[in-house]
Amino acid sequence: MTEQVILVDEFDKPLGSMEKMEAHRKGVLHRAFSVFIFNSKGQMLLQQRAFDKYHSGGLWTNTCCSHPRPGEQTRTAAERRLKEEMGMELALDFKTNFTYKAVFSNSLTEHEFDHVFTGTSDSEPLINKDEVESYQWLSLDDIKKHIASDPGKFTEWFKIAIEKLF
Repeated sequence: MTEQVILVDEFDKPLGSMEKMEAHRKGVLHRAFSVFIFNSKGQMLLQQRAFDKYHSGGLWTNTCCSHPRPGEQTRTAAERRLKEEMGMELALDFKTNFTYKAVFSNSLTEHEFDHVFTGTSDSEPLINKDEVESYQWLSLDDIKKHIASDPGKFTEWFKIAIEKLF
């Protein structure tokens, strides 16, 4: 079975669904989520995407991100993917949302209505190597310094989220 994404309008009203890769080839607006986990020191848990991801492989990004399935609540999907990618089980808090569009060198486009969730944990992740190459905890100041000095090492949506939200 192919993975489906939820197509939405600019107000996040569902318009139907589409196969994930087709949505990325066509650049249609769809629902997504981004999870940002912080520890008690205020550091953010970053993941390095697996090198063989369909885009942005090997780049650093927020703790996890993905798309809810048709009929799945976005928070439920975010908590599910956090467990699948990072091996972490915790309740997430909704922070905000934003829309962005980014075109990649492989002709795929991320055009997402992104729901942002945050959580707190001092546990080390148990990463799924099919999804995640590596991870690190960094302060927001250090993240911003790294992005400023070498923006090509970070995903497009992460750079947008850091600038808008943190």
